[in-house]
Amino acid sequence: MRSSNPVFSRRGFSRDNGYAGFNAAPQAGGPAVGTQGNPYAQQGGNPYAQNPYAQQGLQQGAPPQAPVTTGRMTMDDVVMRSAMTLGTVVLGAVLAWALLPVSATSYGLAIGSALVAFVLAMVQSFKRTASPALIIGYAAFEGVFLGVISEMYNSQWHGAPFQAVLGTMAVTGATLLVYKAGWIRVTARYARIGMTIAIAFVVVMAVNLLLVAFGVAPDGGLRSSGPLGAIVGILAILIGAFFLTLDFKQIEDGITYGAPKEEAWLAAFGLTMTLVWIYIEMLRLVAIFSGDD
Repeated sequence: MRSSNPVFSRRGFSRDNGYAGFNAAPQAGGPAVGTQGNPYAQQGGNPYAQNPYAQQGLQQGAPPQAPVTTGRMTMDDVVMRSAMTLGTVVLGAVLAWALLPVSATSYGLAIGSALVAFVLAMVQSFKRTASPALIIGYAAFEGVFLGVISEMYNSQWHGAPFQAVLGTMAVTGATLLVYKAGWIRVTARYARIGMTIAIAFVVVMAVNLLLVAFGVAPDGGLRSSGPLGAIVGILAILIGAFFLTLDFKQIEDGITYGAPKEEAWLAAFGLTMTLVWIYIEMLRLVAIFSGDD
């Protein structure tokens, strides 16, 4: 199974055997674990075999020992990196809100920041290793974009950004609860169906944007402020929740199978992109339900 997030679409984050990771024991020292169950195992061995912590003892012919946590990704690493990236987004948003008044100039700056953030995200997504500078840079520019957009929404729908933040937190918490309770099983089939829907949604939204730009679809088309726009917004948030389940599974498997500590940056990067997606869609949805008051 491949993650929806390009950050997780390579190396150990590949799943080929259905219910990823649940039918296999965690890695215990590297090659001692079979390749059929370990998502971090590939033909020819563990892609992280160069990690001395994953191979400790085996090089001297000793029997496999319990894996050493030093040098390997832990939940604390993911939480810390996520706090750094999300904190950078929030800081950028607060500064943009405070220093940039609502105007055509600030709107242009927001679009420019969004484009820079997109480029940085794509560069990081296709790199073989995590680059903290790229990830923090992405978060900073994304924060500027969100700050300007949030201020614009707030000027027309007072309190909309705060409600969107609460909504994002609620969706994230509910998704985590459902995932941890086992009500959603992240299988290869689940990922294929979800990704098909997500790709179709993105394509339709791209076409809709072109139609709106050329005046063919008035009032935002599918992104109108009416019932249709609300339905599209709810679908977009559900797709964001789907991305979250994949992110949670990738983090869980990364910790279980001994991904290097640096992979925590990629986990934080993926979570940040997903949460930004949900926040933007929640902001639109709040505006729709708030009406034109």
